[in-house]
Amino acid sequence: MTEPSLFTPEILAAAQRAAMPDFTRWREMVRATGGCAQPIRLQGHRITFDSGLEVLDVYRTRDEPTGYLLTSCGNRRASRCPACSEVYRDDTYHLILSGLRGGKGVPEDVSAHPRVFATFTAPSFGAVHSSRQKDGKVMPCRPRRDGPVCEHGRPEACGVRHGDDDGQVGQPICVDCYDYAGAVLWNAHAGELWRRFTQALPATFARHLGVSRAALRRQLRLSYAKVAEYQARGLVHFHAVIRLDGPDGPAGSPPGWATVPVLQDAIRETAGSVMVSAPGFLGRWGTQLDVDPIYVADSLDHLGDLRVAGYIAKYATKGAESAGTVDRPIRQLGDVARLKVTEHARRMIYTCFGLATDPAYAEVPLRHWAHMLGYRGHFSTKSRHFSTTLGALRQVRADHQADKARERRGLPEPGDKQTVTVGQWRFAGAGLRHGEHLWVEMIRNQVATARQIERERRRNQAD
Repeated sequence: MTEPSLFTPEILAAAQRAAMPDFTRWREMVRATGGCAQPIRLQGHRITFDSGLEVLDVYRTRDEPTGYLLTSCGNRRASRCPACSEVYRDDTYHLILSGLRGGKGVPEDVSAHPRVFATFTAPSFGAVHSSRQKDGKVMPCRPRRDGPVCEHGRPEACGVRHGDDDGQVGQPICVDCYDYAGAVLWNAHAGELWRRFTQALPATFARHLGVSRAALRRQLRLSYAKVAEYQARGLVHFHAVIRLDGPDGPAGSPPGWATVPVLQDAIRETAGSVMVSAPGFLGRWGTQLDVDPIYVADSLDHLGDLRVAGYIAKYATKGAESAGTVDRPIRQLGDVARLKVTEHARRMIYTCFGLATDPAYAEVPLRHWAHMLGYRGHFSTKSRHFSTTLGALRQVRADHQADKARERRGLPEPGDKQTVTVGQWRFAGAGLRHGEHLWVEMIRNQVATARQIERERRRNQAD
C-alpha cells in the first residue's frame, strides 16, 4: 500500500508562492491586514506635501514588488473573514467597556451610573425543539404525558434530550403549524420596534415623574448600546446596555431618584407597551425579557462589566448564518433549493420571496434581505453619548499604522508641520490567489495569538 504523499497540492502551491520574488513584501502586507481572508488589491499612488508644497513623500504601487497594495476587507462577519471580524470584535469590546468603566474620552465616574443589561426576545410563532438544562442535566425537549397531536396529525410533544449542537434545536415541531409569515415580518420590523422602544422609554420616565419630556431632559439622559443576535429558530433578539446619565451625558451624574430598580421597572413597562403594525401583522416583544444590573466586577452571583462587554462584542461578529442560513444575498428564487441551509431557514427564505410579491408589503424589501430571514436592521448601534465611536478607534489604529509605515520608510517625524496627502487609487481585485491560502492562515493564527496575549494582559491589568 502506497503511503500518501506529504506534498499535497496545497503545500506545493504554497511552496511555489514562497519562491516568487515578491513573497517577502507580500507577506508583510498580509501581516499588516492581520491575515485578512479576502484582502483587497489596490493600485495607484499617494503624495504627501508640507504647507510650502514641498514634496515629503511619494508612494507608488508600481514600485512595489507585488505591483499592488493590500488592504483588509473590513467585514465584521466571522464567517466571511475571521481576521477582520476579530478586529471588529475588539473595537466593539472597547467601545462597550468605555461606556461602562470610562476611558477613551468617557469619564471614569460613569461606572457609578445606573446601568442594566437587557435582552429583548421575539414572541412565539410556533413550538420549536429546544435544548433545556436543569442543574447541569439535559432535560427532555417538550415532555407531554397525554401525547397530544396537532391538527396536522403530528405529535406536539418531544421527549428527546437535545444537546446545544443538535441540529433539531430551533426547528419547528410541526412546520405546517408554524407561522412563517409572522416570523419573517417580525424580523423585518424588529429594528423599528427597537426604535420605538428607545423613543418611548424617556416618555415612561416623564409620565411617572409628572413632567414633560423637555423637563426630563434637563434632569436625565438615557444612553444605550445594543447588538442583534439570531436565535436558533431564526428570529432576532437584542442585547442592550442601557445607562442613565445626567443631562450632559456621561460627564454628569443622574438625579438621586434614578436608580437601577427604577430603570428596570421603566424598561419592563415600556417593552410591554410598544408595538409595530403591518397589514395582517402586529409586532410586540416576546414575554421573555431579562433586565439584569451590571456590576463593576464579575462574580458567580452577578454580571460584571467585563463579561457584558465580552458578550456584546461576541454577538457583533455573528450574522444570520448562526441560525442555519447563508451570509450572502440570494439573487434568484431558483437558487434557494440548492442552498446548504436548514429546512426551517429555507422555508423562511421562501416566505420572504413569497411576501415580496404581495403589494401590501411593497415597502418592505423582503427579497433583498431573504438571506437574513427578513431582518434589515443594523446589527450594532449605540446612542450618541454612550461612549467613543468605532470611527475614533479606527482612526487611532490608522494613525499607529501610519507611524509604523513612516518608520519603515525612514521618514522623519512630522512634528508640528502641517501636511497634506493626496492620492489616486483604483480597485485591482480581491481575494487570495493560487498558493496563498496556507500562508494567510498561518499569519492569521500568529496575529490572533499575539492579540489574545495582549488581551489577557490588559484584562489582568484591569482586574
